[in-house]
Amino acid sequence: MESENQNQPVIEIFGGSTLKGEVRISGAKNSALAIMAGTILCSDDCRLRNLPNLADITRMSQILSAIGVKIEQNGDILDFDPKNIGQSQAPYELVSQLRASFFVIGPLLARLGTTRVPLPGGCAIGARPVDLHVRGLQAMGADVLIEHGVVQASVKGNRKRLTGAKIYLDYPSVGATETIMMASTLADGETIIENAAQEPEIIDLANFCCSMGAKIMGAGTNTIVINGVERLHSTDYPILPDRVEAATFLVAGAITHSEISLYPVIPAHLASAIAKLREIGPKVILDASDRIRLIPSSLKGADIETLPYPGFPTDMQAQFMALLAMSEGSSMVTETVFENRLQHVAELQRMGANIRVKGNVAVVQGVPFLSGAPVMSTDLRASAALVVAGLAAEGKTTIQGLKHLDRGYDDIEGKLRKLGANLRRVNVPSELLSNPASLV
Repeated sequence: MESENQNQPVIEIFGGSTLKGEVRISGAKNSALAIMAGTILCSDDCRLRNLPNLADITRMSQILSAIGVKIEQNGDILDFDPKNIGQSQAPYELVSQLRASFFVIGPLLARLGTTRVPLPGGCAIGARPVDLHVRGLQAMGADVLIEHGVVQASVKGNRKRLTGAKIYLDYPSVGATETIMMASTLADGETIIENAAQEPEIIDLANFCCSMGAKIMGAGTNTIVINGVERLHSTDYPILPDRVEAATFLVAGAITHSEISLYPVIPAHLASAIAKLREIGPKVILDASDRIRLIPSSLKGADIETLPYPGFPTDMQAQFMALLAMSEGSSMVTETVFENRLQHVAELQRMGANIRVKGNVAVVQGVPFLSGAPVMSTDLRASAALVVAGLAAEGKTTIQGLKHLDRGYDDIEGKLRKLGANLRRVNVPSELLSNPASLV
């Protein structure tokens, strides 16, 4: 038993296979996590469909269960019964593992008038402070105190409900927009969020809330108007397809010079990624309203700058950097969203990539080939970049740190194997992982 505990899972990829076939894209992680928190707002049962099978989804279910939401799962369908929320404090041991757990603060405050939520944990890609969330809730009449790593919030005075307010976000934060939007669905009066985030996941959350009777206008623009209602009712709602997963598979097709199809997708949500792929060389064809096909071509360098939606997504920066590492010529990648999101560069360099970093800018000089190597994933999207690079590299790539990959990609190995990739997940004794030469 002891030796089993000392084993760690790794993915071994034997590069060079051409991919072919069709990939079914799962529900969007970033949408699902916020919408799961949004079920707290409902006074009746809720059903969510198309939920991806991910570690983060499991953790959010555990957090909701801990605060009294009853949950039943049947495949990718989850039924929620939030009628009798028993306690207003989410447990630290769960919250510390999942940044998105902080989403519960807005709905809990709206439903109960008081809550205690530990400050969240999660990724190591840079500072993602909650001050915009807090200021928004304060503007709506909440007293908020942060001490000993716990955020305590309650509606001021004798009031039971938050009050609508006009809130300007200093930065179009997705999380803050979602927190304030959820909190304001049950507030007294009108709330206006200016400089709101415009991501598709914002629209999905707004559509979910509206399916329960919320009154939200302008989601997807920089100004969202919410008129509070007395209560929200039951709904049956499907999560939209994951645009980051779809773009990751497009990059996998491009870097392996493979023709693949993806469905279901919402092409408009992939506009910036598709435009950049076409600039690099491959063709992306719309086969149907929810199906796209990548046709490979020779690869040439391109410059990328990450920006809030509808700009190029920071969640695709690492995967595209792997592609640019094998694209002819020089490319420049500028990361403007998260300050620590270039940690994958060192791992790509281990595989032979020619990348120089200065501050938040990486200069990528394309090389003819990458070589398989033992590598360590540093965050969720970095792990996907290493998988993509391993598919195209010569020889065997061994990827450690799979806890990151499992947070955001539903059965990525199974989907890649179905396309013809040669990879497997195996358990390796920990002592071998400390000696990378043994993994070659």
